[in-house]
Amino acid sequence: MKTINSGKAWTFGNDIDTDVIVAARYLVTDDEKELGKHCMEDIDPDFTKKISRGDMIVGGENFGCGSSREHAPIAIKGAGISCVIASSFARIFFRNAINVGLPIFVSPEASSEIQNGDIVSVDPSNGKIRNETTGKEYNTSPFPPFLQNLISTGGLIPYVREKLTESGKA
Repeated sequence: MKTINSGKAWTFGNDIDTDVIVAARYLVTDDEKELGKHCMEDIDPDFTKKISRGDMIVGGENFGCGSSREHAPIAIKGAGISCVIASSFARIFFRNAINVGLPIFVSPEASSEIQNGDIVSVDPSNGKIRNETTGKEYNTSPFPPFLQNLISTGGLIPYVREKLTESGKA
């Protein structure tokens, strides 16, 4: 899994639930780009107008709590966000993010110190988060190689398709 290029941090607090990430009124589609247009709009109606592809969300405790829906990490990816860094993630959001290929990183220290607008880079293979604005580095647990491959392939479905093709079963 390659280093995530530097991006601007967009910070949010604790207990950001899946309804805030993408409101239930948009769950009539699973189209990544369409869901991405509505990412975080109930907390910041202009969020998708302000961000740039490759920016990062930095959350607090229990990011992604609430309803179990893959739409939330799909919306984050569709908006062009490269990854999410948080103090902790709701378990189902954590797994859904992996399944759709959204890189997520647990780092309570980074989450509490990175400020809105800071430029941040992540080296997922080595478990390093660097605040380029302040020069401070933080540790996070790197994913094992097979999960890094799953995420970089785009998620569980593309990963399985690739493996079936490689084995001649597709």
